Amino acid sequence: MSKIGLLKFTPYYKTVLWGGNRIAQLKGLPPMDEPIGESWEISGLEGCESTIAEGCYEGEGIQSLLLEFGDKIMGRRLHRRYGHKFPLLVKFIDADKDLSIQVHPDDNLAEERHNCWGKTELWYTLESRPGAYIYSGLQESITPEELKEHIANNTFGEVLARFTPQRGDLFYLPAGRIHCIGAGNLILEVQQASDITYRVYDYNRTDKNGKKRDLHIDLALDAIDFRVHEDYMRHVESKDNREVVLKECPFFTTTLISVTTTFRLQIARYDSFRIVTATSGNGKIIDNDGNVTTILQGDTILVPAETKWVDITPAEDSRLEIVSVYVQ
Repeated sequence: MSKIGLLKFTPYYKTVLWGGNRIAQLKGLPPMDEPIGESWEISGLEGCESTIAEGCYEGEGIQSLLLEFGDKIMGRRLHRRYGHKFPLLVKFIDADKDLSIQVHPDDNLAEERHNCWGKTELWYTLESRPGAYIYSGLQESITPEELKEHIANNTFGEVLARFTPQRGDLFYLPAGRIHCIGAGNLILEVQQASDITYRVYDYNRTDKNGKKRDLHIDLALDAIDFRVHEDYMRHVESKDNREVVLKECPFFTTTLISVTTTFRLQIARYDSFRIVTATSGNGKIIDNDGNVTTILQGDTILVPAETKWVDITPAEDSRLEIVSVYVQ
């Protein structure tokens, strides 16, 4: 048996005012007492660190496991690059209300200001209610002065690129791209392991105490990409028993697989861990050493880099949709 095996984590559920109940529904869990906006599936961030859910390492945090088995889990190449810090964060987001319009700094700015990584991210749409929207980027180029004017005049939405998403729509959000998840969207997010957000606009909303949330406009001005781009959104169809690349970028490569029979996913050839998330369907995963774990809709599994391959098998008469992530 492999010394590490397949790792399943206990999610970290984040209670926020804009959250809903669809993450519990996705995972087949009873309704939760408070609105859950995010389920952090794999995280090494301090204070929100994932812990192993089962097996001989049950209860151990991902960071302590990396201190002991960094090469085996990360792969030597990534262990040299990132040390004992896990470089990615994977989460589900349920927006029952609009999130703020925001932007994230890149690595250089984040290192200078916050001594951490920047935040490039990707959204894979799972569900959108009628009328739900997503802002991603600018539909016209503006200056910092014009941005401030639109915020002051409550017309900021007029210059943002607005989309009506459906399942399978993909949004790539490099650091610097203004964005917002509108009410009614359930998404899977893959991102750099960073929690730095600059809130640019929040619809003049107040919290339960009547206080407006802080904006970070001055910080955001240095981070925003004020140009117009053409790659804000694209739709992706999965293919039966074929791995489709959703996005390659310097920080992660994300793929999509629709598994109808046993599918062998190669691991060792990429010299990277694999994160495997079931966005629909149920099944099981077995690695080349014979380690087996179930994977249910809403589950996320970390496959260590030392693994040669895993076989993913759907339950009988089931189609298992998998989003997979590794680092090139």
